[in-house]
Amino acid sequence: MNEFSMLVQDTIYFFNTFGLDLLRSIIALFVVIDPLGTIPLFISITQKKTKKERNEISKTAVITAGGLLIIFAIAGTQILSIFGITIASFMIAGGILLFIISVELLTHGSWRFGGDISDDSGVIPLAFPLLAGPGAIAAVILSFQTTGLIITLISIVIVIGITYVIYYLTDPIYKILGRRGSLIITRVFAILVAAIAVQYIVNGLQTLLG
Repeated sequence: MNEFSMLVQDTIYFFNTFGLDLLRSIIALFVVIDPLGTIPLFISITQKKTKKERNEISKTAVITAGGLLIIFAIAGTQILSIFGITIASFMIAGGILLFIISVELLTHGSWRFGGDISDDSGVIPLAFPLLAGPGAIAAVILSFQTTGLIITLISIVIVIGITYVIYYLTDPIYKILGRRGSLIITRVFAILVAAIAVQYIVNGLQTLLG
């Protein structure tokens, strides 16, 4: 009976820990990816597209972004080590780039450096660098190191799935929020992303200098 009680307690503890780690990983990745904040950009990219073409672009973006994040979750540490890059250095570089993106979102309400809109717009700038940018890549690598591969992969799948749903429902969401509401959300999320970026830089510097 005691052994059964201990087994039940261990199981509850495991699922509580698993659930909290998964929730933290999902929230961190969702804030960095910021699918709601990229709605105005997605609309500007696809405004001359048909609904079918818009769905194809969103599908291409989320599949590409998800694939990149999964690759870096599984082999990110090895990929960085091949080039002699430490996690701390990557966090600093990723934090700086992410901070630049957040400043652009705060000041202009969109990311201006995606280049001309083309048939590859689902890949650039949506999939990379906005969805699977340096911040998201750093987030999944750190998640893998702190919580393990399973939680990291599940969080990627959930966040990418939510992102696809948001892009699929862009029209009704944008009608509810409007351009002003979308820009407000973009700027609010940009502040959170800026804070995350600064924290990446601080953590990276602490590791290098410690």
